[in-house]
Amino acid sequence: MSRTLNFNDDASLDSNRTRLPDALDFLDIENPAGGAWRIARRLRPAASEDATAPGLVWLGGFASDMEGAKASFLDEWARARGRAYVRFDYSGHGRSAGRFEDGCIGDWLEQSLAVFERSTHGPQIVLGSSMGGWLALLLARRLAAKGESARLAGLILLAPAVDFTEALMWEGFDEATRRELMEKGVLPAKEPDHGPVTRRLIEEGRDHLMLGGLIRAYARVHILQGMRDETVPWRHALTIVEHLNADPVTLTFIADGDHRLSRTEDLAQLAAAVETMSAPPPGEPPPTLFD
Repeated sequence: MSRTLNFNDDASLDSNRTRLPDALDFLDIENPAGGAWRIARRLRPAASEDATAPGLVWLGGFASDMEGAKASFLDEWARARGRAYVRFDYSGHGRSAGRFEDGCIGDWLEQSLAVFERSTHGPQIVLGSSMGGWLALLLARRLAAKGESARLAGLILLAPAVDFTEALMWEGFDEATRRELMEKGVLPAKEPDHGPVTRRLIEEGRDHLMLGGLIRAYARVHILQGMRDETVPWRHALTIVEHLNADPVTLTFIADGDHRLSRTEDLAQLAAAVETMSAPPPGEPPPTLFD
């Protein structure tokens, strides 16, 4: 049997919502296949309407939710600095409606794009953890196709699981596991916080694979990767960097870090990355006498 991988990491601009006292609200997002997704969101507006620092957008991992350690840490970080911050649960995750088994990469990408567009204005730093790292890069691609790359101040990717449905799941399944998935349509969750793997997740994921060519973020990228990560191997981060060679990329290895990167020292690394990404990018060098 194949090794089990656990991809679980850990005032509004929109008027079409139901506001709850604890600042949790819900967005109804159109599903291209019909109907709508009801997506749970927490939105922290910037303390000042004329704030110039980029906002933060959190994209969580496979079968995780917006109340995890890293997402909650960033909320406190943003609150203390008056920064805008939005986090949400994909369909079938956390407090959002829907069955987990019905979701796929394309669905969660559409939801990510809708939350981004309906919850933010101006440049944003998108932080993606595990599966969220893949979705962050796909989001950057969608924004570029719309001519809106300027909306990205940068990407911070934690153990990014780019193409994980193929490279880290399907390719690692033995023949018996593949046969079971194709015949039954689903592999039950091996751990309580993992979530089942469906045939649709694998097959639809092939429409979004990125590691077959150049990946463009059209923004600065900082990757944080634990070298003791047994879910997304550190060499996978190197592969991603190889394909991101047209954008400025920083890769930070955390020698004793695991997949979750939720220890105090890991969160300090995350905060430092956000601080660095929040600074304006270096400008053009001043002209010289020879220009």
